Amino acid sequence: MPQPATRPHDRMPPAINIIAIANFAASLSARALDPVLPHVADEFSISISTAASFAAVFAFTFAVIQPVLGAAADMLGKVRLMIACLVVLGFANMLGAVAGSFPLLFATRILAGIGSGGVFPVALSLTSDLVGPEKRQVAIGRTLAGSMTGNLLGASFSGVVGDFLGWRGVLAILGLLVVAASVAVAAGFRGKAITHPPKTNLRMLRHGYRTIFTNPNALCYAAVFIEGCCVLGLFPYLASFLFDLGEKSLSIAGIVIAGFALGGLFYTLTVSRFLPRLGVNGMMITGAALVGIQLAALAFGPGWKIQVTCLLLMGWGFYMIHGCLQVFASELSVEARATALSLHSFFFFMGQTVGPIAYGFGIRHAGKTTTLLTAAVIITSLGFICTRLLRQRPPADATAGAN
Repeated sequence: MPQPATRPHDRMPPAINIIAIANFAASLSARALDPVLPHVADEFSISISTAASFAAVFAFTFAVIQPVLGAAADMLGKVRLMIACLVVLGFANMLGAVAGSFPLLFATRILAGIGSGGVFPVALSLTSDLVGPEKRQVAIGRTLAGSMTGNLLGASFSGVVGDFLGWRGVLAILGLLVVAASVAVAAGFRGKAITHPPKTNLRMLRHGYRTIFTNPNALCYAAVFIEGCCVLGLFPYLASFLFDLGEKSLSIAGIVIAGFALGGLFYTLTVSRFLPRLGVNGMMITGAALVGIQLAALAFGPGWKIQVTCLLLMGWGFYMIHGCLQVFASELSVEARATALSLHSFFFFMGQTVGPIAYGFGIRHAGKTTTLLTAAVIITSLGFICTRLLRQRPPADATAGAN
């Protein structure tokens, strides 16, 4: 039985690599400002908590646009929408590089959230369309490799470039790279993938929403909200934690944050080996426990080298559970798969919107240690809860079609 999951690599469609390129380009910008937030705060004379709102507004915009973009992808064409959003994201970064005020920079992050919002969930939907359920988690893992590499290079690149060219140089270079990537993806999908006629209409979308939310596995949406809040909500504060320890280099902050993406990349390279051994439930429990242990370790303020290790293990554990939840979301509805995965991103990024606010409140009123330990308990419990409530079952619309 486990054999198909251990040897799918040679049979993956070549288009998976192009989808990974799109994910890579979009993910370069996702955490680009995190390592340089202290310098942004200094230039505009704002607090680090206010500067952290860039992460929150990016995530919030990414989230709220998902129902619209998911429906548009199902109706108008997934690849066409993905390319347009890459262009929007690239220009948003370049506009941010010349922003002369905090409100203007804030506005460009809203635009960047819209652009990024049309890439990642559509990439997952395209991947799910190209492969069957038995190979889907491994295929999604390969698609995620592009995302993880983008996050890895985006964070480390941001810290290094920030030390030499400042945060404006970071956004300018990223903007040019994303626009160039949109051209490359358009060339790679030239022809049938872009001009493929849409098969979804408004009536089918309404039916798709009913199918999605009547499926008991729609509980995966609550789970990814908690993930986003407890894990990604922490990231805007990591650089300031290092500053409190006396480590002022933006490059170091970028390296620490990049550790998470490196752990995610390690997940993509090992998922085909661990999934047959641990099973879905084992992956979720092990992943959640790994994340909880690392949050607890970070609560006590270790040195930056230890923090890199913690973030690496956290990234590995996070994607163990997150990858399973993505597969559950991909099977909520076959006919409205882009919508289902866009809703997955909606709840995940809503968690990232609430997360920085919740961490800020907790740190101010209860202290860093108590706040991170609380998050550790919540995320560890989540793994066990998911194994109890989520079950692998065929989508309702697929069952209806078979009948």
